Amino acid sequence: MADFNFELVSPERLLLSERVSEVVIPATEGEMTVMANHAPTMTTIKPGVVTVKAADGKVSRYVVFGGFADILPTGCTLLAESAVPAEEVDRTLIEKRIEAAKLELDDIAHSDEQRTRVETFLTELTQLNGILVAF
Repeated sequence: MADFNFELVSPERLLLSERVSEVVIPATEGEMTVMANHAPTMTTIKPGVVTVKAADGKVSRYVVFGGFADILPTGCTLLAESAVPAEEVDRTLIEKRIEAAKLELDDIAHSDEQRTRVETFLTELTQLNGILVAF
């Protein structure tokens, strides 16, 4: 199986930069599996879990809270708004983000577009909270 370069970057740090055989990312249109020679694509990322299969077969997971991915045949760069290794995720972290989104929803005037964006984000965080129970 062919390998490619993958980088996972957040504003806080570079979480991963290595040769991998496969990456599953939570794109806003659905999960995407990225492999070597993937068609060039740019996509936005929703809150979710990124699963990385290293060239040696080791699997690691990261929790991301939005961002975007730039996919090329030779590699993939995921620029996350915020990201942490899955084993470092504390359920209270997700619950705090859910509460913050609920407060933001309460503070929104009457902008339908902004309300829809926050409601969607809140739904994605709630789903992520349910997924993390499995870890």
